Amino acid sequence: MKLLRVLVLIALPLYCFAGSGCSSLEEVINKTIDSQVSVEEYQNLLKSYSSGPATDEAIAQLKQCFLSQSDEILTKVGTLLVTTVSSNEL
Repeated sequence: MKLLRVLVLIALPLYCFAGSGCSSLEEVINKTIDSQVSVEEYQNLLKSYSSGPATDEAIAQLKQCFLSQSDEILTKVGTLLVTTVSSNEL
């Protein structure tokens, strides 16, 4: 299961790097750290990246991990991701 989570997270940056733009990645990141987005909504958002039930379960577990975090942690994750993306553009 952990391997599937990693593969999902790897697939999104590669998809953006391929020339489709990174608005998809930004949307997924924002939905991932948004505590108002349900697991079902999140799975629907990532449906096109899913290769079957095992991937769907990994996506659900990934979102559930973020849902169990405090708002303070989610804010820090968002800040970290912005910093990471900004430093990669330099």
